[in-house]
Amino acid sequence: MKILVCTDGSEQSRKALEKAAEIASGCRVDEVAVIHVYDNKPDGSMYYWDEGSSITRDQFNKIQEEDKDKRKNILLEALKFFEDKGIKARTIFKEGHPSHNIVKVAQDEGFDMIVIGSRGLGGLNKVFLGSVSSAVVQEVRDCSVLTVK
Repeated sequence: MKILVCTDGSEQSRKALEKAAEIASGCRVDEVAVIHVYDNKPDGSMYYWDEGSSITRDQFNKIQEEDKDKRKNILLEALKFFEDKGIKARTIFKEGHPSHNIVKVAQDEGFDMIVIGSRGLGGLNKVFLGSVSSAVVQEVRDCSVLTVK
C-alpha cells in the first residue's frame, strides 16, 4: 500500500499525519509520502506584484522566497514527525493548484490512499477557493481518500 499524506501546517493536517502514521504502523505499507502544494502566493493570499505596488519587485521576490522556505519547513516538520515514529517517508513539494496537484501526484505515482485533513488553513479562503479536501474526493479516481476531522 502507498499512502500520500497532505499537509499545510494546520491542526487538521497534523491530525492527518497522525492518522497516516497509525495506519502505516498497523499494516503493511510500502511507501508514505507527504505532499505540500505551494500556490505561489504569500500566506495563500491573492497577493501579486504590479508596477503600482508600494513595494519593489525585489522586495516582492524576497517575500515569495521567505514564504517558500516556510512552506518547505512544513514538509520538514512532517518528515521529522514520521521519522520520530520510525516510519520512513519522503516529501513532495509542488507549485500550483492544491487539489489538482494532489490528485495528479496520487494518480501518476499509483498511490492507494490519500490522507487529508477536512479543512486546512482556510478561513475565508475556504469560502472563495473551495475546500481542497472536497475537491480531492471529487476529482480522484482509483484511489481511496481518508478525510480526517
